Amino acid sequence: MSIENGTVHPSTVVLTGDARQHPAVFAAAFNSGSPAAVAAVYEERAVLVPRPGEPVTGAGLAAATAEFLALGLPIAVEPRHVYVADDIALLIVDWVIDGTGPDGAPVHIEGTATDVARQGADGLWRYLIDNPFGTGE
Repeated sequence: MSIENGTVHPSTVVLTGDARQHPAVFAAAFNSGSPAAVAAVYEERAVLVPRPGEPVTGAGLAAATAEFLALGLPIAVEPRHVYVADDIALLIVDWVIDGTGPDGAPVHIEGTATDVARQGADGLWRYLIDNPFGTGE
């Protein structure tokens, strides 16, 4: 967070020109708690699969992101593989959200994401498809 003129603003998340760093950019956006910061790491028409077999986009993506952010817990990411072909990248990323939720109950969610990112005309990477649970059922 930053404070300007006595007002708290979510940290600005800086996108990357290195596909291998995109998962870390996502984690920084997520951990800022800012829905706008998280939205910035996705392409405008990106697809998120918050539950296996249930892809969402647009307002559905924003709502699913809000559900994860409402946990108030940080995400830790560890890229396993990053394969780049021109302006498309396949990212296989282990991730975990762990801690005590807002209701005082323990929370432990983890997965291995199978994600696709695309490098924009500006040279920066954004998620096109974010499938956090990979092939999990």
